[in-house]
Amino acid sequence: MAKLSSVNKNNRRIKLSDKYYKKRKNLKKIIMNKKLGLEERFKAQQKLSKLPRNSSKTRVMNRCQITGRPHGVYRKLKISRIALRKLGLEGKIPGMIKSSW
Repeated sequence: MAKLSSVNKNNRRIKLSDKYYKKRKNLKKIIMNKKLGLEERFKAQQKLSKLPRNSSKTRVMNRCQITGRPHGVYRKLKISRIALRKLGLEGKIPGMIKSSW
């Protein structure tokens, strides 16, 4: 199991990124629009930098939903390779069997 503080910190980041998603998207659209004036784009850039750092989607870590492990996580299933293997051996994932040769 991962440290509970790390898991909680990541959950806070997820909530912040969801909260500020639309605001960040609109500001980035203004910044990337070359038709607007330099002054207006610069103000949008300053507003973007004033937002909390953890509100960025790139700060969110992919963690296992079962163990909280940060590495070796399958994106589609949102579980780590170790938890996936364990569930597969227990027969809890349909279509997954232990290979042998």
